[in-house]
Amino acid sequence: MLPQMKDLNYEERLRKLKLPTLKYRRMRGDMIETFKILTRIYDKRVTKSILKLNESHKSRGHEMKLCKFRSKKDIRKYSFTQRVTDIWNSLPEYVVISKSVHQLENRLDRNWEKHPMKYDYTEDYKPYAGNGNKPM
Repeated sequence: MLPQMKDLNYEERLRKLKLPTLKYRRMRGDMIETFKILTRIYDKRVTKSILKLNESHKSRGHEMKLCKFRSKKDIRKYSFTQRVTDIWNSLPEYVVISKSVHQLENRLDRNWEKHPMKYDYTEDYKPYAGNGNKPM
């Protein structure tokens, strides 16, 4: 540990070092993996039925919305597919229609730049409007 940071609490240390929380990094990584699955960067034979796009045209938002299936058991309730659906569906269209993984990462970082969860590990995910920056 750095000696000048010993008196700072965890959140202040994260802000000073510009390191996001583990919860935030997991959420970001999940969105990147979701993008890779949906854009068929991975072999489609392996990821064929992991995520299902919502085929209804009545939903608001972007056209890459995912279907969320009901689950009774905890093993399914906390799985990757259940965990990512609400977060992915809440992202703005300019983020999910990215042309590459690198572009998605940049747009996602810009959109979540001031998200409270970035440095506060006690904060849960809530859809966040971002800082208003649109794509380049």
